[in-house]
Amino acid sequence: MSQGKPSGFTKQAARNIFYGGSVFFALLFAAIVFDSEHKIPERSNAQNITESVVRGKKIWETRNCIGCHTLLGEGAYFAPELGNVYKRRGGEFIKAWIKGQPTGAPGRRQMPQFDLNDQQLNDLVDFLKWTGEINTEKWPPNIEG
Repeated sequence: MSQGKPSGFTKQAARNIFYGGSVFFALLFAAIVFDSEHKIPERSNAQNITESVVRGKKIWETRNCIGCHTLLGEGAYFAPELGNVYKRRGGEFIKAWIKGQPTGAPGRRQMPQFDLNDQQLNDLVDFLKWTGEINTEKWPPNIEG
């Protein structure tokens, strides 16, 4: 081994790698954000938002449905995922299920009775139908949520 010759990286080389890597990954992150922002409008299903969907979302929020259910993966995991419930069960089943709560079945968790009128039920079903039509890239991973 020759004397005076440093082994490994110099401080300058380490600094250049750090700054170069930081710039590279910052640019990569910006590119990913830019790509995602451009895909959101075509995936969001925003063109199908109606007054009924907006009212249904308000019912969803004021009854704290997300306190028990998940919707597109967000919320509590106490009750079933509802992002695709319209595809799984259909609107009439959803309305009948909500009207029939609580079921009183022994050993089963009970959903409260919200006493929704027919218009509110229709609005909530329209909201759930709309969320089921969002392009979620196959989320949830199976039809049963």
